[in-house]
Amino acid sequence: MTEFSRRDMLGAAAASGMVAAATSTETFGQGQPPFGPTPAPLAGAELPSFRFRLGEVAPKSWGGGWAKEATVVDFPVSQAIAGVLMSLVPGGLRELHWHANAAEWAYVIKGQCRVTTINPQGQSQIVDFSAGDVWYFPRGFGHSIQGIGSEDCLFVLVFDNGYFSEFGTFSITDWVGHTPPEVLGKYFGVPASTFANFPKREVYIAKGPVPPPLPANPAPGALDAGPLTHRYQLLAQRPDTYSGGTNRLVSQRQFPISTTVTGALMQIKPGALREPHWHPNADERQYFVDPSDRPGHTRTSSRPKTAQKPAPPLALSQFVRVCPEHFWTN
Repeated sequence: MTEFSRRDMLGAAAASGMVAAATSTETFGQGQPPFGPTPAPLAGAELPSFRFRLGEVAPKSWGGGWAKEATVVDFPVSQAIAGVLMSLVPGGLRELHWHANAAEWAYVIKGQCRVTTINPQGQSQIVDFSAGDVWYFPRGFGHSIQGIGSEDCLFVLVFDNGYFSEFGTFSITDWVGHTPPEVLGKYFGVPASTFANFPKREVYIAKGPVPPPLPANPAPGALDAGPLTHRYQLLAQRPDTYSGGTNRLVSQRQFPISTTVTGALMQIKPGALREPHWHPNADERQYFVDPSDRPGHTRTSSRPKTAQKPAPPLALSQFVRVCPEHFWTN
């Protein structure tokens, strides 16, 4: 994906938040993505809302955690990006699952989790993530996420398809539960009765014990990871510093596996301004982790739209690639 410029990003003087941008361009440096007609939400005389209060969504809850979702169904202007706010208790496990219609990018807000990834070639990687880390799974890569440590793990998920739903993934329990026991027994070489007590429907988030630490020195021949890592330590990155705040950017340049999503962690001082800007090669979604309630502004052609920044936790706003100008202040 094409990396968009952040020069002169901040103006004057504390909000912090994630910015994620997604584009349909799969290969770095390939150029602008294709364009079609004006999206329906932008075609009317009045601009739609560019804000969605994700923090106020009623969560879907399980014993091991909860999840809140915002797709194009809930947030019509967001046709290219969907998002989820998820929390796992220590030992809580988002079960192994796949999604063939969206890649997944995530930022860990607090806590720790262990992520297992399996690529289509059968290679796997198991990595522990902490607050400030980013992961990325291309479409079709199986993955599971488990809370570790002593506190709940909170993270935001970004999907490069606004129509994708995290509650409609292809999960391992759903697959096994809908496969006849005699077929499972024949495949695994065990009696069909082995699967008598397996779940008959999707578990989604389970609750189990906190796993032990990963070995510091894996046994010889124990690893078969793919060529690219799924983890990037964004918060550990040295930020670009401006008079009004800081910015940490992670694109495919810094994180080669992340071909469809670029992310940034911005901290804007009180009174500071993220200057008016636009980026015609990507949609942008912002997640306000710790915002103050100051006005932001967007404009398409001659139609301005001003809105108060949403309150935490994890409210978000969306700017689409056909929206030529937007800015925000703290």
